[in-house]
Order: sequence, then C-alpha cells, then structure tokens
Amino acid sequence: MFINKINKALLLKPLQTVIGVVERKQPLPILSNVLIEKRGSTILLTTTDLEIQISSFIEDENGENNNEAITVGAKKLQDILRVSPEDSKVSVEIKDTKLQIKINKSRFTLQTLPPADFPKIESNITNLYKIKLTQKTLKKLITMVQYAMAQQDIRYYLNGVLLVIDKNELKLIATDGHRLAFIKTNLVDFHEKQEIILPRKTISELIKLLIDTDEEIIIELTKNQAKFSFSNTSLITKIIDGKFPDYDRVIPNYSNHLILNKAVITQALQRAAILSNEKFKGIRFVLTDKNLRLISSNNEQEESQEDIETTYQGPAIDIGFNVNYLLEGLSNIPNENITFSFGDANSSILLTIPNDENFKYVVMPMRI
Repeated sequence: MFINKINKALLLKPLQTVIGVVERKQPLPILSNVLIEKRGSTILLTTTDLEIQISSFIEDENGENNNEAITVGAKKLQDILRVSPEDSKVSVEIKDTKLQIKINKSRFTLQTLPPADFPKIESNITNLYKIKLTQKTLKKLITMVQYAMAQQDIRYYLNGVLLVIDKNELKLIATDGHRLAFIKTNLVDFHEKQEIILPRKTISELIKLLIDTDEEIIIELTKNQAKFSFSNTSLITKIIDGKFPDYDRVIPNYSNHLILNKAVITQALQRAAILSNEKFKGIRFVLTDKNLRLISSNNEQEESQEDIETTYQGPAIDIGFNVNYLLEGLSNIPNENITFSFGDANSSILLTIPNDENFKYVVMPMRI
C-alpha cells in the first residue's frame, strides 16, 4: 500500500500548498501533475511549472515505511479530497499505471505518469547566500511593494520585485515605470551586497504561502536561483536576468510635507475617482494654504470637487496623478496617518509613514 488510511485533512494541506503553480494549460502533460514521493514515513508533494517549484511534506507516523513515487493529476486529486467528508481516511495504492484512491466507500482510479519524467528543479547548493528572518516580516515587506510591479511589460525586468541584501539591510523594490514602492528592514547579520529580481508569479505564491508568524524563513540565493524554506515547505524559483532601474535616483527628497489621515484621504479619492476619466483615471491635487482640493472630471464634462482642511503652509501646487495608483498604495500601508511630500507641478509625489524612513512610495505626475 502506497499510503494507508491517512486523515484526509493531513494529505490535503500540503497539496493545497503546492498546487498554486499548476495551471490547466501546460506545455507538458506532466506539469499538470503532482509528484508524490513516499520516503519512509515522510510523504513529499512537489509541483512545478519549470520556473517555480514548490514542495511540502507531512509525516505519516502510522503509515508503512516504504519508498515509492508516482505523479497524478493535481487538480483532480485536490477536488476528490476536498469534497470528501471531513473525518475521512484516505488509502492510496499504485496499480500498474494507475492510482487507486479509497475514501470510505468511494473508489477513484486516476491515470498516472512516470515519476522519472517529472522535471524537478534541482537546487544549486554551491555558493549559497543565506539570510534568515520571520515569515511575518517577509510577508509584510512583500505586501507593501508588490502592487507596483509591472504586468507583462516588454521590459521584462520590471515584471517582478528587486530583492537587495546590503550589509545588515534587506530591501524590496517594485516599479512599473509609473510608480515605485520601496521598503527595507534590518537583518541580524551583516552580508555582502547581493541583488536579484524575483518573478511576479513567485511573489504571488509567497504572499499566499507566508503566514503572520514569528516562525523563521531561510532565503538562499545564487546567481540564477532563489530558495525559500519555511514550515514544511520549500519554494525554488528561477530569477529574472536583467538590470533593474536605479531606484535611488527615482526617490526624491522634498521639503513640502502634508500629513493626512489615511481613511480621510482614501475615501475622498474614492469619491473623486467616480467621475474621473475612465481610461486615464486622472485627479488633480490643488494645494493652497491649509487646504487640499481634489478635482476630477471626465469626457462627459462631469466634475467632482472636494476640499480637505490641512496644516499645509508651503507653496501653492496644482498637480495631477493617477488616482488608482494612489489608492493602491494607500490600501497596502497599515498605518493610520500618511505623509504626502511634494516638489512642484512637474514633480512626483512621495508617500511615506511619519517618523519611519523604511517605506517610500513614489507616483509620477500626469497631465490633466
């Protein structure tokens, strides 16, 4: 018996962990499968799309200490387990080229493919560059920059997040050419400088897999690969080979500052967005003494105008921005108050957290 009477929930958990990289349309049929390996009492599940590989294991203390492997359709196996009664016991047996699954009084027979044909991404263990931090910290860092990534941009190096290790700092930067998000945190140890670009899909999977816990995650880097190890899971990904823009040149240093309550400015922007141009989503910021006026209009000559009392006492500024870019940034900042910093009518806007230099969000201006 390959797997004998294991609790359904115990088997379903690692399958749900690894299934994110499995897509229905695959260039190779085996990429739709999950590789299930039995190594003594350990059951290891692995999936890949040739760019990312996710593995997760469980211990079957009541199972047989056998060593076997098989690949089977990941989505079908997940659907079978998901709709089975909660307290079900699952038995799995390999019969010739098929996998027979027994759950209570139900029987399922699935086609398999040889495990030797499964295209595993082997971890390049030479010259590994290793750092450690908590899952909670990494998830927060990724969440606060990931929305600024490009989507299918011809500049392929923008379709991901730049990860920079420099001395005792870890920095994450994302940009699509119209806005840039930057965040950093301190590390326990000092390291030589290292930069890699993590693909968009890798970032999406990490956000789903990481949880808000102080449990440790180990990041191992090479010139063409990154590996994330946490809980009972490991994720190996290829990295984007390209030159990321010089983010330091994009982040301005302004002297005109305005602190706003996040909820107040977010709701005002949401109202202004209703009557903004559907294609360009432009909104004007008109800053005058102790007042911020938000103005939007559209092709139907409809207009929205809203005033917010402020403590601003700098020069008058009239500048336009994409309202969706501002709202996306605000929605991913957990703080109650946000500092808006301005240059002039042709300059970008800088969003930061009061008394915190670790986060910066830059949005380029637009003509309205």
